Amino acid sequence: MCPVPAHQTPGVGRVSHVDARIEKVVTSGKVMLDDTEYDIESNTYVVGDDDTVIVIDPAFDAEAILKAVGEREVMAVICTDGRDGHLSAVLEVAEADEEDPAPIALHTRDRLLWRQHFRALANESEDAEFMKDLTPDLDIEDGGVFEIGDAQLEVMHTPGHTPGSICLYSEQLGVLFSGDTLHKGRPGRIGADYPELQEQLNSIGALLGPLPKETRVLPGQGDETTVGEEDSQWESWFALAQEPDES
Repeated sequence: MCPVPAHQTPGVGRVSHVDARIEKVVTSGKVMLDDTEYDIESNTYVVGDDDTVIVIDPAFDAEAILKAVGEREVMAVICTDGRDGHLSAVLEVAEADEEDPAPIALHTRDRLLWRQHFRALANESEDAEFMKDLTPDLDIEDGGVFEIGDAQLEVMHTPGHTPGSICLYSEQLGVLFSGDTLHKGRPGRIGADYPELQEQLNSIGALLGPLPKETRVLPGQGDETTVGEEDSQWESWFALAQEPDES
């Protein structure tokens, strides 16, 4: 039930019954992007069984997230990208058990965003000076696998929204945690612009193609969808580059 290091992927086979379950916690807060502040609602997912969980993208309200965790042990905290929203409650959730804090996992290519976030917090308060030297505990890469209960979460690197954006696919649970790579009905974004839309669309296309169409897609914001529903729209999204700003 511990994270499996990247590139040591065990065999994955569909099982008839899985004890692991998924709970969603919706929180709201503010994020800064290109000197503009946005109000967003963010989805945090608590994945596990009666004893242990992995927390995906703890945002804004650590108390609400830890209420969903309950008495279970947090084995890892995974951030699907390094933007402010997905880091805003990461320390409180990971360190809820002060004697045995959970490791925080982030893709190596989003370490710059991590440093920018925590150094900005450190500059705001003398009590937060320690944050300048914080680093993620686990560098996750494409093909890595996390195990929790009787389910596995496979890391899929999906650059575009950020350089280190990832999704997590669980064959056993029949779900794709898509972070802000993919939202219902369009590529994920915060604000009006897509930093690297072409790269993001290429990532989405490579992501959706091989997966079963009935796979549930659980995004970082908004409602869930399915692989089939989003795959049918993928080509139309290339026109988003010509859309006017909507923020």
